[in-house]
Amino acid sequence: MPVGISLRVMMMSNVASRKSMLSVARRRLDETGRIFRDAGPRIRSIPSGGWIGAIREALGMSVQDFADRLGVTRATAAKLEANERRRTIQLDSLQRAADALGCDLIYALVPREPLQDMVTERRMAVLKSMRRRTQQNMRLEAQEVDDPQQEEHLLAQAELLVPDRLLWRKEK
Repeated sequence: MPVGISLRVMMMSNVASRKSMLSVARRRLDETGRIFRDAGPRIRSIPSGGWIGAIREALGMSVQDFADRLGVTRATAAKLEANERRRTIQLDSLQRAADALGCDLIYALVPREPLQDMVTERRMAVLKSMRRRTQQNMRLEAQEVDDPQQEEHLLAQAELLVPDRLLWRKEK
């Protein structure tokens, strides 16, 4: 096999392998996202006093006892609770509070829809934009093709025509 061809085959294999890895990663994240989405409002509703205050009070722990467990002043512990209520708390502070309360901090970004659906929708939008530009150029050159199977063919080739790395770039 000539060197140029074998190098091309290796590069295509690497691209396919990378796409496969992205697909697996998306699938795993989608599974986790589905669990959080299915839990719905039960896990998204924050207690009115914040999680720190709600758990501290449910444990029967005073602000001073909480402060002692954190190794800070009472005022600092109260400020920590206030920052959580205002949603300005830092993750490292929230982690320390969780530890002091005997809790685990679970931090997640939960996609509103499956990631694979988002990628497919975006890929199709980019593909349609590319298709419109191509059709306009062909129309200007009087080379427009009216093939009812053209869209079907383009849809089948979408993944090849619009790689993941180009999906989220601004159109020029």
